[in-house]
Amino acid sequence: MSNFKEIVTKTIVGKGRKTSRDSYTLTPENTPNTVLGCWVINHKFSGTNNKNDVNINGSFDVNVWYSYDNDSKTAVTTRNFPYTDHMKLRVKDLDSLSNDNEIIVRSLKQPTVQDVKIKGNDVTLNIEKELGVEIVGEGKVKIAIEEDELPWDDLYEEEEPEVKEDYLEEK
Repeated sequence: MSNFKEIVTKTIVGKGRKTSRDSYTLTPENTPNTVLGCWVINHKFSGTNNKNDVNINGSFDVNVWYSYDNDSKTAVTTRNFPYTDHMKLRVKDLDSLSNDNEIIVRSLKQPTVQDVKIKGNDVTLNIEKELGVEIVGEGKVKIAIEEDELPWDDLYEEEEPEVKEDYLEEK
């Protein structure tokens, strides 16, 4: 016959992922002729719990290297873009959700520029990113305990080894 014990542990109670493709516009100091390069850096984000949804607030910097003055000069312009994403999650157990749950947000695909276009004095960027979210809560696991296992007290009893005082003299 078996008895059961419950182990309380941290477990993932909800998870989700979202790919976002958004358009951003920046206006450099000079009228651009050609975009020579574009990159995204300093991606920061955090999530807040809203029952079985998560709101992600983040930001990243975009650097655009461009030519101007009939392609005779170059410059780099930088701009910070904040964003807010709302993500629905697959939740295993609605009862285990609370405001105390830990929210883990990961960037599964860093923001990257997919397309760049010059429209007058503005540069329009299409940026794609993918975020993953896990909600960590407490869960219980039941395990079967066999009755023929050693009692707890026996685990701490040790037999004293026999000491041979004339060990060195024998050799």
